[in-house]
Amino acid sequence: MDRIRSIFKKREDEQEYAPLTQETQFLQESRDDEEHAVPFSWIEYGIFVWLGVAMLWAWNMFLAAAPYFQTRFQESEWILQNFQSALISVSTVMNLLAMIILTNIQYTASYPFRINIALYINVGIFSLLAFSTRAFLDTTPSHYLWFLLAMVACTSYAAGLMQNGVFAFAASFGRPEYMQAIMAGQGIAGVLPPVTQIISVLVAPPSESVSSAPGDVQDGTGNAAFIYFLTAVAISVFAALAFIPLVRRHDHIVEARMMDQMAASFNSVEEAERAARKVVSMVALFKKLHWFASAVFVCFAVTMFFPVFTPKILSTTPPAEADTLLKPAAFIPLAFACWNLGDLGGRAGALVLPYRERPFVLFAVSVARVLFIPLYALCNLHGGGGVVHSDVFYLLLVQFPFGLTNGWLASNCMMAPSEWVEEGEREAAGGFMGLCLVAGLTFGSLLSFTAAGV
Repeated sequence: MDRIRSIFKKREDEQEYAPLTQETQFLQESRDDEEHAVPFSWIEYGIFVWLGVAMLWAWNMFLAAAPYFQTRFQESEWILQNFQSALISVSTVMNLLAMIILTNIQYTASYPFRINIALYINVGIFSLLAFSTRAFLDTTPSHYLWFLLAMVACTSYAAGLMQNGVFAFAASFGRPEYMQAIMAGQGIAGVLPPVTQIISVLVAPPSESVSSAPGDVQDGTGNAAFIYFLTAVAISVFAALAFIPLVRRHDHIVEARMMDQMAASFNSVEEAERAARKVVSMVALFKKLHWFASAVFVCFAVTMFFPVFTPKILSTTPPAEADTLLKPAAFIPLAFACWNLGDLGGRAGALVLPYRERPFVLFAVSVARVLFIPLYALCNLHGGGGVVHSDVFYLLLVQFPFGLTNGWLASNCMMAPSEWVEEGEREAAGGFMGLCLVAGLTFGSLLSFTAAGV
């Protein structure tokens, strides 16, 4: 820390670095207030982890369900080739629109309300998805696609509410660890759905037939989809229950802060919180957080190519010789699990190996991740053999490090705002960084159509 301060101190004396000096002043002020910071709590950390799980469970669940959706769309070649990009695009566009609207509503925002509404929406949508694996199995691929797109749009709106609400809510505590907890929870949400899918397929292997009719989808993939759709209902319910004590704790913190500021004139905690909240434009936030915002945008834009390639890459072991784990119904979720395990490791590693004092370096690393995309062309696309005939290369040298760099970069970028802005701007900064994250996902999802036909 002394080394970092000395670097910034030198730059303070140089007038040409005025913008950096202003940012450094905010950073210094936040450090001077550390003695008044909210005490760290592992219980609160755990609740934020669970909220992170609930936030991205739907997103990763749709990715992990690719084998089941392929079964439902097998009668339409066009839908089969493009449904993944369509789902991703609808999801990210709806999510971005929600985030833009919510980010611009700061002063009157009730972040706990947004979080609770999102959880209730997810409970309803996940219940419908679980029901869809048991009913209307003879519907046409086009009708099922429209149903699925509607479900994705609803969960994406809920995700927007969750991302804006949870990031801003966590930022209000002034503890970067809680922001990292959300990112870690998102990493866990990425690992659990494909692991659940793998276990379900191993327990109930799918039919060997490759030409089953739409009404015959009640095989291993259908059972697996039912299990993790239903699991998502439970996760959202538990998240809503766990959030109750966290809101109470937040209210106590606000009350304590307002008591120090002679808040007797306020009629409620919410009114006092709004009085302390500073409304900041996105332009002003970008000026202070431009490298972090750009880094998280590029990071997730590049990342959005992995869900397009992953369902198309199969094991190099011939189907006749492959055991259950190497067949598509389990191998595709296994590949998603490897990426997400790397992502989770990177998010956890950001707490042990933080790197937030040189934001430009984070931006440069986010751009360098583009080099991972050509590596997918070396793998066994569509079972064609691949340039590198190795599952180990694909799983451990492409998927895992691609996820690892995503998690580490994203966590460092999302933990930084509370240290680079004023206290009254923390909620707005948290919501703004969430918007940049979603914008990167949206841009990447649209770019992913360029790889849809590969």
